[in-house]
Amino acid sequence: MKDGFVTVAAATPVITVADCNENTQAILECIHQAYRAGAKIIVLPELCITAYTCSDLFWQTELLDRAEDALDDLIDKTHEIDALVLVGLPLRAQGKLYNVAAVFHAGELLGFVPKVNLPAYNEFYEARHFAPGQADMGTISFRGREVPFGTNLLFCCTTMPDLVVAAELCEDLWVPNPPSISHALAGASVLCNLSASDEMVGKRTYRESLVSGQSARLIACYIYATAGEGESSTDLVFGGHNIIAENGTILAEASKLHGTSAENAPVLSSIDVSKLAAERRRMSTYPATQANSYRRIPFALRKEQTTLVRQFDADPFVPKDPNLLAHRCEEILSLQALGLKKRLAHTHAQTAVVGISGGLDSTLALLVTARAFDWLGMDRSNILAITMPGFGTTDRTYTNACALVKSLGATLKEVSIKNAVMQHFADIDHDPATHDVTYENSQARERTQILMDIANQHNGLVIGTGDLSELALGWATYNGDHMSMYAVNASVPKTLVRHLVRSYAQGCGDEELSRILIDVLETPVSPELLPPTDGVISQKTEDLVGPYELHDFFLYQMLRFGFTPAKIYRIACLAFEGRYDTETIKKWLRTFYRRFFAQQFKRSCLPDGPKVGSIAVSPRGDLRMPSDASAQAWLKEIDAL
Repeated sequence: MKDGFVTVAAATPVITVADCNENTQAILECIHQAYRAGAKIIVLPELCITAYTCSDLFWQTELLDRAEDALDDLIDKTHEIDALVLVGLPLRAQGKLYNVAAVFHAGELLGFVPKVNLPAYNEFYEARHFAPGQADMGTISFRGREVPFGTNLLFCCTTMPDLVVAAELCEDLWVPNPPSISHALAGASVLCNLSASDEMVGKRTYRESLVSGQSARLIACYIYATAGEGESSTDLVFGGHNIIAENGTILAEASKLHGTSAENAPVLSSIDVSKLAAERRRMSTYPATQANSYRRIPFALRKEQTTLVRQFDADPFVPKDPNLLAHRCEEILSLQALGLKKRLAHTHAQTAVVGISGGLDSTLALLVTARAFDWLGMDRSNILAITMPGFGTTDRTYTNACALVKSLGATLKEVSIKNAVMQHFADIDHDPATHDVTYENSQARERTQILMDIANQHNGLVIGTGDLSELALGWATYNGDHMSMYAVNASVPKTLVRHLVRSYAQGCGDEELSRILIDVLETPVSPELLPPTDGVISQKTEDLVGPYELHDFFLYQMLRFGFTPAKIYRIACLAFEGRYDTETIKKWLRTFYRRFFAQQFKRSCLPDGPKVGSIAVSPRGDLRMPSDASAQAWLKEIDAL
C-alpha cells in the first residue's frame, strides 16, 4: 500500500444454481486465490451465493435461508483475510427481498448495499422478485449483528485515507444517473460493481466503454465483476467478463467467452488511489467532497508493501498500438501546422525562417512549416531554410540538411558562423581552444542572431525548433536556440519527435525524402557545438544529460500526476527493468530534478507555441512555477533512496 498502490481483484466463481454450499466453496477459492496474489479489495458477482438465474426460486424460504447461512460461513472463514470483500446475495430486510452486495473485512460484516435499478425488460425481470434499494435505509439485524443498510455507504480505509470504496450493482451502471456518480462526489475513489450481465454479440465492447467511461468521468477506479460459468443456460449465456479500469484506462480484463479467463482465476491489477486523489485536486471542475448524506464505515488494512501487478509504460508519450500511433502522429503534425498557419496569417508573414541542422528537431520543424505553407496556399520556396555550419558540424548532418531542404522544395541558404564567432571570441577575449560553455553558447547565439535578422530582411517569422524534453532540462542556450518567434515543437517530447519523423517518412510517398528522414533518425542526437573526432559527432547529448526516454518518463510522471521522486523511481525501475539498472535510474532522476528546477527561468520566457498533448511547460498555460524555487526537498528524497 506504499505510494498509494492497492492491488484489487474481480473474480467469477464457477457456481451451481441454487447450491449455496457448493457456491460458498467456489467463492472461498476465488477469495483465497486473489488474496494470495496480493489483492486488498476483492469483488465477486451479483447474487453469486445463489446464482443470478434462480428465477422464482428466489421466493423459496429454503434458498434464502441457505444464502444467509453461506454469507455467515464466508465471513467466519475469512477472519485471516486482510481484504475488503464484496459478494452478492438475496437478502430479506424490512419486509422485502433485496438484491444486495455484502461487504466484509477480516471476519467483520461492514454493510449491505442494495441494488437500486431493477431491470424488467427483454430477458430481465428482477422487479418480479426484488424491491429497489434506497439511499439511507438505516440499520438491519443480521444474525445478531446490527449492520448498516442502504446505497449511501462509504467504506473508508483508516490506514490509507485516499482509499474510499463504494458499491453499485449491474444495471445501476447502465442507467442515465448511476449511483456511482453520487458515490464519487461523496469521496469514493474505488467503485465496485457486482454484476450478472449476460453475453450477446457486441455487448462486450459496449460494456468496456461503460466501465472505462465511468472511471474516466469520475476519476476513479472501477472494478466490474460479473457472472460466468455455472449460471443457468436455459435462455442466456454468461461469460464472466471482468474489468478493472482506472481513470479511463482498462488495466486488466478477462472473459471466459473469449478464452482469456481460467476457472475461478481472479482478474488483478494494482490501482493508484493517490494518483486519483491528485487528479481530482488538479481538476478545478471536479467538485469538493459532498458526503453529508453518506455514512462512512471505517476498516483498517495492514500497511504493507504492495507487490505491483500492473504494467508501467516506459514510453508514456508514445501509443503502443501501431494504428493509434500513426493516427496520433498525423494529428500532432496537423496541430503543429495549424498553430503555425494561424500565426503566419495573423502576422501577414511572407516567409518562414528555419535553422536547419540535419538533426531531429529542426527536421520536424521544417516538415511542420511545409504543411502550414501548403494549407495557406503559399509557395514552399518562401520557406528560408538556413544551414549554419560551425566548429562541430559534420558532413553527415550538413548533407542531410541540404538534401532535406531540396527535397521539400524550400529555399536553402548557407551562412557559416565560424568567422563571426571567432571575431566574437576576440571581442570578448575568449581563447578558442577553451571549449567551455562560452565556446558552445556563443555559437548558438550567433545562429539565432542570423535567423532573426534574415527574418527581418524578408518579412518572416523565425520558427523555433526546440522540443519539450529540452525545455524540461533547460538544454537550450538562453537567448540562443531558446528563442524564436513561434516554437512549433515546444510541447513535443524527444521520444515522440522520433516517431513523428518516422511516421512522415513512412507516409510521404517520396522515396528520396523517406531515405533522408531515416538517416536523420539514425544520426546521434547532438548540438554539434564541439569539434568532431575524425569527422564523426563527438558530443552526444544523452551522454551529457542522460537518456531522453528516462527523462521523458520522469517528466510525465512528475507533471501529469505530481508523483514524488521515490514513487517515480519505484515505477521507473519496473518500467525499465532490463534496460537500465537501479543506480543509473537514480543518477539520471537526480539530474532531472536538479536541472528542472534550476532551468525554470528559461521556461518563464518561452515564445508562443501550440500545445499538442497533456504535458506542456508554457508559463502562460500549464506550468506556473517560480524561477527560484528550491529543489532541496526533492533531491533529499532521491538521496535517501
